[in-house]
Amino acid sequence: MTTLRQPAPRTEQPRTLNAVIFDVDGVLLASPHEQAWREALEGFAEPGRFTTAMYQAKVAGKPRLAGARATLDALGVPDAARHVAVYAERKQKRLEELIAAGHVKAYPDALRFVSAMRALGWPIAVASSSKNANGMLQTIRLPSDESLLDVFGANVCGRDLKRGKPDPEIFLLAAGALHIAPAHCVVIEDAPAGIEAARAGAMGALGVARHDDAALLQAAGADLVVTSLDAIAIDALAGGRLSRVAA
Repeated sequence: MTTLRQPAPRTEQPRTLNAVIFDVDGVLLASPHEQAWREALEGFAEPGRFTTAMYQAKVAGKPRLAGARATLDALGVPDAARHVAVYAERKQKRLEELIAAGHVKAYPDALRFVSAMRALGWPIAVASSSKNANGMLQTIRLPSDESLLDVFGANVCGRDLKRGKPDPEIFLLAAGALHIAPAHCVVIEDAPAGIEAARAGAMGALGVARHDDAALLQAAGADLVVTSLDAIAIDALAGGRLSRVAA
């Protein structure tokens, strides 16, 4: 049984921030991952029992097989271990169909935030355990005629990792690819497992609560939780501090 890593003890605002690592699904993109996980349950469990809250708490941010096992266990599917591979394969097939049908959109606030980080000249990386992340990012075209994937200085999406989130491996790889010390990076995540991974890597952790799940992100150890990246004070971030826009 996997033992979840506990969030690192809270410190004051993590040092001076000067780089950003973005998760993909739920942060940059509204993707059909949750829909694919739900629809692939047919024959294993009642799809209607798979809620957004379950997806955020049990599945989001985890590698495919880990997400499949977590879902089947949470739903009490008998002999869950035997069905994990088949369920994961079904989910992947359905996800590819949904992506091909155009069910991927970028969050406008995320695009504005990425643009602001580029204007500051900050190194930015994209880091997702999903092997579909690169393909989805390439479908988003920017006014500059770049794809969204093109704007990142480092990309560690879809890597074969020894350990998935909440282990910090993927974010440490991203920091290394940017040549920035982890303590100077802020990770933007929408899933508790991702926040825990950022904390375990001694990085700043910014939670984006797009699904009325701010409490989960706070409990995971986020330094700050917002419902939109428009709420981040860019002038403060330019000075290395993570804070909310003043009311």
